[in-house]
Amino acid sequence: MEQPLSGDVTRLLKAWGSGDESAFDKLVPLVYDELHVRAQRYMGNERSGHTLQTTALVNEVYLRLVDYPHRSWENRSHFLAVCAQLMRRILVDFARSRNYQKRGGGKRNLPLDEAFSVCNEAPHQIIAVDDALKNLANIDARKSRVVELRFFGGLDVKETAEVLKISPETVMRDWKMAKAWLLNEISGSKPDGV
Repeated sequence: MEQPLSGDVTRLLKAWGSGDESAFDKLVPLVYDELHVRAQRYMGNERSGHTLQTTALVNEVYLRLVDYPHRSWENRSHFLAVCAQLMRRILVDFARSRNYQKRGGGKRNLPLDEAFSVCNEAPHQIIAVDDALKNLANIDARKSRVVELRFFGGLDVKETAEVLKISPETVMRDWKMAKAWLLNEISGSKPDGV
């Protein structure tokens, strides 16, 4: 899979944001494979026979992008950040609609690696991660965005830094602190001394 030039994607995003609807048609083939790979990361661990497939997730992102109200795209990373938010919302909405939270009960102890993957036996974990991210956003919005961009959006450290306009070192610090905080939030345990 050959990566499109970032400048081509940015140029098309800006044209689409300025009202050129044909730019969206040119953009789709350039970013489809990349979005599909990112969506596949989440869906790859799902149980076989899961009713939400990778292609359906990407297609749902496109449907929501067409009606996205604010199309003033800065660049490719900004676009991918918005796609990350949309994927998160779609996955959480899907999990809620399937009533997984009710079946799975309340919070439960989860190993950190398990909490940061879409698990094949407990899709309600998506809801737990989403709820924890909302709580983190109330305390530290930037750390919550770092997790959203890296976990749901699949952005690397450099791309995340670009979107948030912070240094890569700050992204890594926020990432580490947010993961530790989320582990405590999801597992319901408190660190020593608290």
